[in-house]
Amino acid sequence: MIEPILNKGERIDGLPAQNIHIIQNPDMFSYSLDAILLAHFAGIKGKGAGLTVDLGAGTGAVGLFYAPKVTGKIKLVEIQPELADMAARSIVMNGLEERVSVLKSDMKAIFDDIAPGSAETVLSNPPYFPLNETTKTNKDEHYELARHELTIDLPGLAQVANKLLKNNGKFYMVHRPERLSDIFAALSARKLMIKRIRFVYGKVDREANMVLVEAIKSGRPGGVRILPPIIAYTMANDYTAEVKEILYGASWTK
Repeated sequence: MIEPILNKGERIDGLPAQNIHIIQNPDMFSYSLDAILLAHFAGIKGKGAGLTVDLGAGTGAVGLFYAPKVTGKIKLVEIQPELADMAARSIVMNGLEERVSVLKSDMKAIFDDIAPGSAETVLSNPPYFPLNETTKTNKDEHYELARHELTIDLPGLAQVANKLLKNNGKFYMVHRPERLSDIFAALSARKLMIKRIRFVYGKVDREANMVLVEAIKSGRPGGVRILPPIIAYTMANDYTAEVKEILYGASWTK
């Protein structure tokens, strides 16, 4: 690891299983377990040599955690300059400059830089919460953009993913289970057919609080597989054995 120069308020967090380190500022936004589980869930298309795009990358956690699984190039798309800058420095810190890069842009305006139909894989940990008359947004600008659909909604995200992907390319997303009907509607209307779903539960006696989704561009309708659930914590508030293995076990490439 190359030691970076950190700005005020920044720290380095890491994922031991992938030997990846991320620069972030908790006063702006920090990745959480959803980013790790998405990167772990996302499959490898072919030999992993194709282009991967991470939409709404934040500090780059999902794309960087996914990077050791593949050999192809990865583009991290992030609209917030401060988060994009941290992602760019994390790329250098991890020695991934030859394969991973940051595009500071609204994801709807990336097609001069990333050709339509060029991506094998698209990843996204998007804003979870829609805007409506009763929405209470976070007063912090960085959290507001990361958590609420201020710059793009689910249909818009699905449209961008569809335009980026080659036919039969894969789209992977983590979201909230209560938005599942919206997710199905948005993706299927844009020829992204859901093929795998995995629910994540905080504890065994609670409702699911995350859903991991895999969709394929121009895939056949139907054939959705519901995978075994992930339980994040034991009743004693420790990580479960499965989550410990994801975080601290062998590299996901093995």
